[in-house]
Amino acid sequence: MTPPAPQPRPGVRRLPVRVLTHLQALAVGLVLGTGIGLYWMPILIAPPAPTTAQLDTVAAQAAYKVEMRSDLPGSSLLHWAQGELIVGPWAIALRGSVAPGADYRLYLSPTFVQTADEFLQHRGEMLQVGYVRTFDNFIVSLPATADIGSYTTVVIWSDAFGKFVGAARYRNADGSPVAPPPATTS
Repeated sequence: MTPPAPQPRPGVRRLPVRVLTHLQALAVGLVLGTGIGLYWMPILIAPPAPTTAQLDTVAAQAAYKVEMRSDLPGSSLLHWAQGELIVGPWAIALRGSVAPGADYRLYLSPTFVQTADEFLQHRGEMLQVGYVRTFDNFIVSLPATADIGSYTTVVIWSDAFGKFVGAARYRNADGSPVAPPPATTS
């Protein structure tokens, strides 16, 4: 006569299910935590934004002032820039906002680009000026060798993610300034 088979302990059959659900929760937590960290880290480590007085100093010496718009075809919900772009002989400034992000670089381009594909096509013609490190207003000093007269456009690009952020043409190819945007009446 064979002894009866022992009855399984309660909960033993559910152990693989518990392990699986815990691993799924851990994976979701890691993905969400990484995503939130990538978004918030640049904001947390950003230096203070330039003051109004600093922006006014750049604006007083500006050769060009144009609007940077957030509705360009290559801009997106997470990658955009908007405000008054100020291009001077020694600095480029934005009196406005840039979507927070990682590794934003500022370029001078001889060609107006408004998508990532256009940026990548013309990147070899561009001059990398510096880094955009603040998201509410910024000032980027130009290298001594930069000649704003040799270019027509300012471009912001996220090198970390390969994303187009924004662009604004400050002068036409013939050297004439881009017409300022029409004044809006309230």
